[in-house]
Formats: sequence, C-alpha cells, structure tokens
Amino acid sequence: MIELDRYERRIIRELQRDAAQTTAEIAAKVGLSASPCWRRIDRLEREGVIRARVAVIDRRKIGLNAHIFAQVRLNAHGRSNLDEFSAAIRSFPEVLDAYVLMGQTDFMLRIVATDIDAYERFFFDKLSKLPGIQEINSTVALSEIKSTHELPIAG
Repeated sequence: MIELDRYERRIIRELQRDAAQTTAEIAAKVGLSASPCWRRIDRLEREGVIRARVAVIDRRKIGLNAHIFAQVRLNAHGRSNLDEFSAAIRSFPEVLDAYVLMGQTDFMLRIVATDIDAYERFFFDKLSKLPGIQEINSTVALSEIKSTHELPIAG
C-alpha cells in the first residue's frame, strides 16, 4: 500500500472523474500549482497507483447490448490448470472481468456480446470448450443500476 497525502487523494479523485483534464486544470481544483501536481501524477503513475488513463465507452452505443455474468466451476483436474484456464480467459475480448473465487464457484466472469445469440456462440464455440470445466451458470443482466470505475478515496 502506498501512502497518499491529501493532494494525491484529490488528484486521484479528479482523474477518476475525468482523466482528460490538463495538469493545470487538476492543479487548480486540488489547490496546487501545475509543477507539483505533475510531479505527484508522475509518481502515482510510476508507482502503479494510476494503472492507465482510458476513455469509458458506453457499450450499448457500440452495439454490445448483452451483459452476462458467468459463474464457472472447474472439475478437480481443471483446478490443477488454473494458469492455463486464466490465460485462455484473458485471450477472450468478450470477457471484461474475471475473478478467482473461494466457495462453490471457481471463477466469476463479466462478459459482453452484441446480443444473446452472440453470447450463445461465444459460450458454445469458446467458453464451454475450455478444458477442465465442470459447470457454467450464466446470468443475463436485464438493466444496469450502477456502473462506475471511481474508487472511494477517503480524505
């Protein structure tokens, strides 16, 4: 864990809201001049606190209307190949997030597709063909209540 001062917390909050802001704009909002603000941003990037600056795209506006959560359980043999399974999941652009879980399910995947038919093709042509899968339970999200990338930064 990296120690963050109050300015760095403010900077992170501003970057989470809008990473396209200039350093001068961020500096004015957090109460610094541009140079110290830039140095703090640079340090946060070098130390990996800021992993990337990206544009958040509305998936529906680009035709990705199906949002699916899939719980994957591996068989005993499959569990010995977690690295292989993880690498395969990383290679699928449809899978936005993948988590290893403790409990009855081994993985939780967040998947997008143009529609349910496209998800069905992904499911049968790619996901279900991975070795070691015992069971996949898919849940289709009907609507989105909250979606954010902003972490709650204290202070």
